[in-house]
Amino acid sequence: MIPSTPPNLCVPPVLHSLHYLDVGVSEPSPGIPQYMSLGYLDGIPFARYDSERGRVEPLTQWIKDGAEPEYWEGQTQINVENQHVAARNLEILRERYNQSGGLHTRLWVYGCELLSDGSVRGSYRDGYDGRDFISFDLESGRFVPADSGAEITRRRWEHEGEAERRTNYLKHICPEWLQKYVRYGQKELERKEPPDVHVSGREEHGTLTLSCHAYGFYPNTIAVSWMKGGETLDQETEWGGVVPNSDGTFHTWARIEALPEEREQYRCRVEHPGMLEPGIFAWERTSGGNLPVVVAVSVIAAILILIVLIGFGVWKLQSGRRDRNGYNPAAGKDVGANGLSTGVAA
Repeated sequence: MIPSTPPNLCVPPVLHSLHYLDVGVSEPSPGIPQYMSLGYLDGIPFARYDSERGRVEPLTQWIKDGAEPEYWEGQTQINVENQHVAARNLEILRERYNQSGGLHTRLWVYGCELLSDGSVRGSYRDGYDGRDFISFDLESGRFVPADSGAEITRRRWEHEGEAERRTNYLKHICPEWLQKYVRYGQKELERKEPPDVHVSGREEHGTLTLSCHAYGFYPNTIAVSWMKGGETLDQETEWGGVVPNSDGTFHTWARIEALPEEREQYRCRVEHPGMLEPGIFAWERTSGGNLPVVVAVSVIAAILILIVLIGFGVWKLQSGRRDRNGYNPAAGKDVGANGLSTGVAA
């Protein structure tokens, strides 16, 4: 996950979110299917489709129990269609950018968020071979191309009314499904599990690196910060992203560098809805007993992220290869149908 930064206090907090990650690759291999789609509710994967299995499958008990049988059939049909369109679009883009064979990737990230003030925020981002390709700005209702190759797609999509369809999906259809999913999983989503916090330190070359790990918490809303003598050190702190564990909880960390002789002045402050009040934690040299647990959770989180976001990793890794092979748009063909059926739930 991308390292996080302190939350923007000007933006209302997110109550619930529904996002999808779709990945298409030109050369599938064991463990990397030709097409994969993952649905996330409040950051937790709840449904998955991949071209090797050929059907949408539940990843949580609440969606398995709540969704009707026809839901799975409908979602599978949508993804099978998207799989074929994604494969064709990869061929078209390879020709458009004058590329030879080899591994090429297409990735879509889209969805909506329900904010605490009742408003809805939607987003859509489309990438090809490790760089942005085209995105959709919901406020203006226009597509934003990243280069001249994507400009061809922008003209085609806007001519065919894709902007109106995306707006309808992000403003109406996605929030409706988000609220439906929240009802399905209400009991699970309303639970509050406080974090276990572990503070560790490592001294090297005259610098002390202090790390504050919070793990096993739910929901994923959390604030972890380092303080020195009562002053919060946001500018000096490095944050890890809030990442899911295999058991449906989350894990995150915050790290800071300090002078070894000033170690006693540093404290980690953790605030979470499952805690009655914010917790203040210090590094104690004898507190290493929980470290194996932290490491285990970190490994689990890393494995999960590697599996569910493998397409994103492949997408990013291709950027260097693409720069070596050249990325010059060619005239001619246009991308055909949109690779996402955003006019329906998935």
